[in-house]
Amino acid sequence: MNDSVADLLTRIRNALKADHEDVLIPSSRLNREIARLLKQEGYIEDFSVEQLRRQAGSRPSRAEFETLRIKLKYTEDRDPVISGLKRVSKPGRRQYAMAGELPKVQGGMGTVIITTSSGVMTGNEARRAGVGGEVVAFVW
Repeated sequence: MNDSVADLLTRIRNALKADHEDVLIPSSRLNREIARLLKQEGYIEDFSVEQLRRQAGSRPSRAEFETLRIKLKYTEDRDPVISGLKRVSKPGRRQYAMAGELPKVQGGMGTVIITTSSGVMTGNEARRAGVGGEVVAFVW
């Protein structure tokens, strides 16, 4: 797998469509930071990092690996809180924005996730800090 962020977004999207309570995603530092922002912005209930054991007979690489368990959030009517997820900057075409040119999602109702030299943050946090960076994803 080359694009772990696209995999994270796709797994969340699929789990929401299938009405799952939670979803397991391979853990990486960027995926953990994206999950932290999704929780901070109220799109998911919680997330945790778990150690999983590879089953016997699997590839002989590491016996344990970290996985991210994301607890999805729904409304009282059982509609998902997340309406949409979109990967913006892709491995084949990176998208960058300066502090004054950061995009808005759904007229400001959604969230932009950006990687900056100061870490992974939302578009609003980046505007306040006056930094730009790579526009990773849109969430609404």
